[in-house]
Amino acid sequence: MRKFTIFFIISTLILFITFEIYRRSEKTVLKVINPNVVQIDLNNNKIADDNETICVANLETFTSNLLISQETLAKQYNISIKDAISLGFLTDNYAETLLSDKKIRLKYTGKITPECHYADIYINNENYAEKMYSYGFGIYNGKTTNAFKKNLERARKLKLAILNHRSNKYHELDCKYGLIAHDTVVVYVNELPKNALPCKFCHIKPAKEKHLRNSTTIKNIPPAPAQISNGSIKFLLTDFTTKLKPDRNCTSDVCRTILQEINKAAASIDIAIYGWEKVPALEQAFKNAAARGVNIRIVYDETTKGNSYYPDTPNLLALSKVHNSDKSSAASEINYIMHNKFLIIDNQTVITGSMNYSPTGLSGFNANNLILINSKDIAKLYEEEFSQMLEGKFHTAKIPSGNPRTFIIGNSKVSVYFSPQDKVITNNIIPIVNNAKNYIYIPAFLITHEGLTTALIKAKARGVDVKIILDATNVSSYRSASKNLRAANIPLKVENYAGKLHSKSMIIDDKFIITGSMNFSNSGEKRNDENILVIEDTRLAIFYRNFFNYLWKKIPDKYLKQNVRAESWNSIGSCIDGIDNNFDGKIDSEDAGCFPVKQ
Repeated sequence: MRKFTIFFIISTLILFITFEIYRRSEKTVLKVINPNVVQIDLNNNKIADDNETICVANLETFTSNLLISQETLAKQYNISIKDAISLGFLTDNYAETLLSDKKIRLKYTGKITPECHYADIYINNENYAEKMYSYGFGIYNGKTTNAFKKNLERARKLKLAILNHRSNKYHELDCKYGLIAHDTVVVYVNELPKNALPCKFCHIKPAKEKHLRNSTTIKNIPPAPAQISNGSIKFLLTDFTTKLKPDRNCTSDVCRTILQEINKAAASIDIAIYGWEKVPALEQAFKNAAARGVNIRIVYDETTKGNSYYPDTPNLLALSKVHNSDKSSAASEINYIMHNKFLIIDNQTVITGSMNYSPTGLSGFNANNLILINSKDIAKLYEEEFSQMLEGKFHTAKIPSGNPRTFIIGNSKVSVYFSPQDKVITNNIIPIVNNAKNYIYIPAFLITHEGLTTALIKAKARGVDVKIILDATNVSSYRSASKNLRAANIPLKVENYAGKLHSKSMIIDDKFIITGSMNFSNSGEKRNDENILVIEDTRLAIFYRNFFNYLWKKIPDKYLKQNVRAESWNSIGSCIDGIDNNFDGKIDSEDAGCFPVKQ
């Protein structure tokens, strides 16, 4: 018996060690550059580093990545360039479905080139290359199957076009001008933007082209209204699908609105912002206000190393005689942030929302909302919050206000909450979600809060129409709730534009708008300094619901299942915008997502 017990323990230990070795040998796919080339998180830091590019051994495929020449392979199999790109479009989508964010194992072949290491990829013990071959999407060791011919016939029936984001022109798949352009993507014809123009060289029949553009198969997506006012509340949205490059010109509606309010300030401007990056017109407006005697006070975020993410913050501080940061917070809260983005002007007007005070926010490059409220009562509540931080009480040191939180402003009922003292997701947002009857639409930077995720899944289960759009930056993070939400059959799209979907919002039942600076995360609720509004106003809610539906239509349906790398040719404009979209220290052509790896 004793020998059996020892044998059982040793066997169990061996099985555990074997399982652990196997588990640790699994790596996560970070990016499918094309069906033959993928980036693998070899060092488990969740970032695509150098030397983490893997080429699939013994596999050839077509791709719709126009930076990769299809000519040689197309000639070898006696098909046209148009057919090659169409088949590549199907192949790309299938490869994304198999590999994106999946756990895989590698078996290296020993072949190394300057571009990548060659290896066999295994998904659930199945050879990826053999799977691509058997389903007719790959040429394996020089061979194809009958399924390959069937997929080619499917591909020939697709209605596809090349869209050049820079020129906003679209081309036939074999148009030489489309093939040599740099900022292009292959899309379904019915997903072309309404204002896209036909290439005059490959669309030589204007009458026929006019018929095509007016066909009922085309998705006509007119621009959605981006601002609304009910007198005391002005609500503004920025459309990141049309603003593909940030600037510092202050020509957007959000920037001009803030500029006008600063110019009207007579006595005081209290500023609570994450940080400041120079926009000349606004900075000059703050200088002019200080020069005419307006008292400017500021609270802002600061780490032990300063506010390096917003390098121009000292410029703004120089205009203020009184300012404070959360740098002096308790040592245990060193990673908490002062994440507010609000201004209080003359103890009367509050400007708040999701927008950071930087060119990417103020130009409309990122998708944000801005709310301007004229109310002394609401301004007073914000002043109480501001004063606590100005006195050095940040994060968990703050105390809840004893004053009323809910106000009637014209036709709107507005409730104001602050993090972390109000625990707003648990105490206020989840109850509204639990009582939703018709729909919950969420355009948000991220969702990681477990309680909220559970509430959304339950809402879907009881018949509520739940739809979510998330930013591409965080959706592949292990903390993201996107996998669980999709597993519950909640339609969730990942945006595919250069700017951030930086909103932190919900629209519910044509009644509620929930928005502010707080991401839907545990940190947003329990650690960071944030402000959140719950606005009950049917007119405003319908306005925001229409804008959400506009964004939903502009994001291809394939991103209901696939994720998008924030800096890649699939993320519209991200490879030419001069921005480090995925925060990996590499910009545009320096980023692996923006340069081709040869097959």
